Amino acid sequence: MSAMADRGVIENSKVLMVGAGGIGCELLKTLVLTGFKHIHVIDMDTIEVSNLNRQFLFRKRHVGMSKAQVAREAVLRFRPDVEIVAHHANVKSSQFNVEYFQQFSIVLNGLDNLDARRHVNRLCLAADVPLVESGTTGYLGQVTVHVKGRTECYECQPKPAPKTYPVCTITSTPSKPVHCIVWAKDLPFLKLFGDKTLSNDLDVRTSGAETSNEQEEASFFDLQKDETSKAYAARVFDRLFGQNIEIALKNEGAWKERRKPTPLFIADIFGSEDKHEENGSENGSALENKSKDEGSALSAMTKVGLKNPQEMWSVKENAKLFLESVRLFLDKRKQEIGKLTFDKDDQLAVEFVTAAANLRAHSFGIPMQTLFDAKGIAGNIIHAIATTNAIIAGLIVLEAIKLLEKNLEACRMTYCLEHASRKLLLMPCEMDVPNPKCYVCSQTPLVLEVNTSTVTLRDVVEKIARKKLAASFPTIMQGYNVLCETGDDIDPHSAAIYEAKLDMKLDSLTPVPIVDGVEITIEDLQQDFSCSVYVKHREDFSEEEADEMRLGGLDLLTPADTQATAKTEAALKSSSAEIVDGDEDTVMIDGVSALGTKRKLEEEPQGPVQKKMKV
Repeated sequence: MSAMADRGVIENSKVLMVGAGGIGCELLKTLVLTGFKHIHVIDMDTIEVSNLNRQFLFRKRHVGMSKAQVAREAVLRFRPDVEIVAHHANVKSSQFNVEYFQQFSIVLNGLDNLDARRHVNRLCLAADVPLVESGTTGYLGQVTVHVKGRTECYECQPKPAPKTYPVCTITSTPSKPVHCIVWAKDLPFLKLFGDKTLSNDLDVRTSGAETSNEQEEASFFDLQKDETSKAYAARVFDRLFGQNIEIALKNEGAWKERRKPTPLFIADIFGSEDKHEENGSENGSALENKSKDEGSALSAMTKVGLKNPQEMWSVKENAKLFLESVRLFLDKRKQEIGKLTFDKDDQLAVEFVTAAANLRAHSFGIPMQTLFDAKGIAGNIIHAIATTNAIIAGLIVLEAIKLLEKNLEACRMTYCLEHASRKLLLMPCEMDVPNPKCYVCSQTPLVLEVNTSTVTLRDVVEKIARKKLAASFPTIMQGYNVLCETGDDIDPHSAAIYEAKLDMKLDSLTPVPIVDGVEITIEDLQQDFSCSVYVKHREDFSEEEADEMRLGGLDLLTPADTQATAKTEAALKSSSAEIVDGDEDTVMIDGVSALGTKRKLEEEPQGPVQKKMKV
């Protein structure tokens, strides 16, 4: 194709860019400098101080403003002839539906979360628009190309689930720094400053007489009448790091093969001089002139003389930081207590979590962390590298041009490596064809192993449809019966009927209970997504499967299950036919119309090909 034809393809193409952060800033700049003239940008985030070291379109004066809008204005200053439409919105909003996506020649992703990526993938499949996906992690990065029916979709291969840790490890037997950081973030921070009505395993419990009653535990972490913030901080300190550890030590069997933790009390750390008082303030009297340090910018570090977040602090310094951070929350952010959740961009929250985690780590003989490292672990952060983002943005544009020129054979999945392999830092691979077992693009059924006697329909909606299958507005159907439908356009009468069913156990649903062998359908009309799920009753689950549900492929079914499923399917069709015309508790007009939007199964590809490296 001639250079002039290339230019025409680029200038006439309409591009949707999702994400205006680290990759997005580089991508928008590269697109306009390459010659693209018609671009829409969607991003729901606002600019934060921590963005400024790599998101070069933003300046300090832009903090708090829309990323999409500021990025547009910045680019128009050096390319005023380009048409850029900025949307400060969530890409999962109903306004960005299949029809919206169909207006674009290509979609380019610069997102930072799995949920939004899966949503965009499904809309691109439904709209039959090519998608170029990307991501970076420190020095690592990748760019992948997804074309309906020709290549793998984004969900053809399973993505690793976020790492979780058993509660017993976090509360009783930590052995790694991350255990202490998760403990500090999810237990004391929430107990002291979050929703106090939620259950929380912060206090150690034993089977002996030392066990505190629940009412006393609940009230202990409340500020008492006439109690100063300094006294409260000290009382909580001794409880968390001293008394709770002493109670844990009474369970001698737990420490036969493990190092015993060491209780930490303020008197032991500071001695009789009680020097920690020098660094605090009683009821905020020394803070009255610090009004500029409000909200998430408030810091305890400067109050206790700590300046370098990459320096390893002593136990005494962490104790000072813990005490001062508690005081500052009580004295300067009292109106937020009871509503707070951990935010990696909340400086005071990060300081509290770092100090609490380090004190616990020292008690259990675990290496302490710098504030910089603790923040990264607590926020699941691998710090971004600006050059990696720039490289990935350039690769995205190269793949986009190939797609727009209809040159799919030249497209590659490219990986950016931290260390050279075969003397290369960029490793291009041939693309795979769609996975015939993919429940998204090949619509292969799934199997839900579940205790149908204890799990509710709400559990299936929230934990399976929304969380596992990433349905934004899920509809759950059983044959022709609509069990649940969500969305902004549900009439109040229907919504009330669906709500009444949500807390019913699966095997108690009417007119046909969800029991072993039943097939249900989970749909999201906005995403044009539909998935068949076979239910397999199971009663024994491991500790990691505490919610009594497991979602997987058809390999979970035995031959006997398959025969039972076929019989149940026939029974369901018969049962459903009897109720379509009249049972208002199960069938709504909306449900019947939703049935008319059932998707046809795509023809299965012949099978996956061997991935080959192109060097």
